Amino acid sequence: MMNTSNNGPVEVLIVAVPETAGSALYGMVDVLLAAGNIWQTLVRTEPVQSLFRVRIIAPTGEAFTCGNRIPVCPDCSVADNPGASILILPELWLGPDEDIRGRYPELMEWIRQAYREGASLYSACSGAVMLAETGLLDGCEATSHWGYQDLFSKRYPKIRFRPEPNLVFADPAGRIVTAGGTTSWHDLALHIITRHCSPGEALRIAKVYLLKWHSEGQLPYASLVRRGPHADSVVRSCEQWLGEYFRDSDAIQQVLMQINIPERTLKRRFKAATGSTLIDYLQNLRVEAAKRLLETGQMPVDEISASVSYEDPSFFRRLFKRRTGLTPAAYRRMFQPVFDAPITGRN
Repeated sequence: MMNTSNNGPVEVLIVAVPETAGSALYGMVDVLLAAGNIWQTLVRTEPVQSLFRVRIIAPTGEAFTCGNRIPVCPDCSVADNPGASILILPELWLGPDEDIRGRYPELMEWIRQAYREGASLYSACSGAVMLAETGLLDGCEATSHWGYQDLFSKRYPKIRFRPEPNLVFADPAGRIVTAGGTTSWHDLALHIITRHCSPGEALRIAKVYLLKWHSEGQLPYASLVRRGPHADSVVRSCEQWLGEYFRDSDAIQQVLMQINIPERTLKRRFKAATGSTLIDYLQNLRVEAAKRLLETGQMPVDEISASVSYEDPSFFRRLFKRRTGLTPAAYRRMFQPVFDAPITGRN
């Protein structure tokens, strides 16, 4: 039986397999174990207490290496059937086309049992792929890294995948929560501390570890143009041509002339091969070009609009916000400091 007692530290199990990302695994361990004591130790004003008991669980109890050859020594195995109130599935090192179906059947069944017995389930980034394998997300909303959107639509069609938010609640009670991108475990850790301890403790942890809540979601970080695998050579030629000439105001008409097939046929084949309409693909190319200009320079937004073939700056601003979740000015404020960050010793 899963331990859901409120007496003493909250019991947490973090799942680790060879595909697990070590930074996400041990980062979550460190942050949760710091709750109740690190702020209190630093400011010396409150008694220290342990709010979580965190253990690593694996399919077997044997030591192994996870992503980037980071060693893992599990505290327990699935066969031990340990109890916990919280079960966390951290990020996995998985390619966007990689299949994990059938890899860990005993682990999948144990996760399902843990949920039936009252545990809350949390996944970060591609950990949602493992959670999807259990079937517990079927019929529910979920998120993961934006790069796994195609994987979810193809392999887990019963799940309503949402690439925009950074946290998605699969059920009204909040017992299954999925988090988005690679460092979304930061947001997930703050959510877990808020829910199972207090908002005040989550705030203290955020201050100690310099964590921020990504209220903007994932859209500002997502690449809008991703060339997926397909076998349609005509569509591939169309993608390549638009990639070079997307700034032309009549790019759609020109590509139709270059490809030399009926417009309706090309649009149908393009949608079937890429999952995107022709006009959406073109607009995404233009927004990506605008993002690069915003990240790396001070060109006025109206000039950027014109440079990507939008004569109406108001239309461009609406399109940009619809695609990225931010206005062009807000996007520049978010990402230009990364490009301009001082680097000592630069030649």
